[in-house]
Amino acid sequence: MDALELLLNRVSVTRLVDPAPTAAQLDIMLRAALRAPDHGQLRPWRFLTVQGEARTRLGEVFAEALRLREPDATEEALRKPRKMPLRAPLVLIVIARVLSHPKIPASEQVLAVACAAHGILLAAHAQGLGAVWRTGEYAYDRHVAEQLGLAEDEQVLGFIYLGTPEGDLRTPPELDPCSFVASWDGTQ
Repeated sequence: MDALELLLNRVSVTRLVDPAPTAAQLDIMLRAALRAPDHGQLRPWRFLTVQGEARTRLGEVFAEALRLREPDATEEALRKPRKMPLRAPLVLIVIARVLSHPKIPASEQVLAVACAAHGILLAAHAQGLGAVWRTGEYAYDRHVAEQLGLAEDEQVLGFIYLGTPEGDLRTPPELDPCSFVASWDGTQ
């Protein structure tokens, strides 16, 4: 796939089915992630793959987090978080590991991890796979972080759902860059 075509046409794919990416396809996605801009070459990222029955366990972790926040949550309310990881055959958890550094602030490290996640999305699309980056309350939940084994200096930046697109990909909207760009002449 042409690089510019890839950049101009990648879309999030929310309807994902089996098969999951192969080990070789996942390897390419992770190699693309490692090409992200990384000031100081700190490599402030790590990733967890969740497949098969582990997706069910992740859904239970989400349900536990909801019950901790809302002790009176009904079984019906707990059903939704249980199903979330089952929306795709592979969930890749993107984790930022912020290091103390005298010249590279935490914000730059988190941005590097976000760029790595974007590399994964692009590499998935280039291989004909579907992907969507989701966050939501469980990405920011301390119970979820603890159950995933995150250290105090780590945070979930998102869950990338990966699989085979179900149906045709949507066409991305045509956006005019002029709507987002202005010239600055040095004055206010």
